[in-house]
Amino acid sequence: MAGKLVQVATNTVTSAVSSVTLTGISDDSVYMLAINNVLPTTDTSNLKMRLTVSGTPDTTANYDRASKILRTSTNFISSSATNETAIPFGQLGTAGSESFSAIFYLYNFNNPNEYSFATNETVIRQNTAELLGAMGGFVNTVSQSCDGVHFYINEASRTLASGTFTLYRVV
Repeated sequence: MAGKLVQVATNTVTSAVSSVTLTGISDDSVYMLAINNVLPTTDTSNLKMRLTVSGTPDTTANYDRASKILRTSTNFISSSATNETAIPFGQLGTAGSESFSAIFYLYNFNNPNEYSFATNETVIRQNTAELLGAMGGFVNTVSQSCDGVHFYINEASRTLASGTFTLYRVV
């Protein structure tokens, strides 16, 4: 029966941590990553993501991305970049009304002969009650086998305060 999700790894942040890493991608299946209610400990913090190779974040400048961001307060934004060292998802705040949630579909991660790539849908709720919804994707332009993902706050000494990160294999 197709279309089932099998949980591979999960991490629920309940106190400050510098990063979250989920590994367990071990075959050529499509994987889904669900993220819910992520908040930083410090206002205006930038959430970023890297892929992991043997459990270690890939910090090379080989990430390309593109997305369309829809905003409730004004016009949409097109965002893209090449040769970055991580995938950014925008500024997060600490107010009670703010949050970040996302769904990613991960492809070719276990295949050492192909580029790993993903599609993503993200939602950021800001303290002004503005909603930002983004649809996009990214690619890691290195033929290597990746086994997971790594999330962190880009600024020095800043941490994640909350959030649930869950990796599933689609069967």
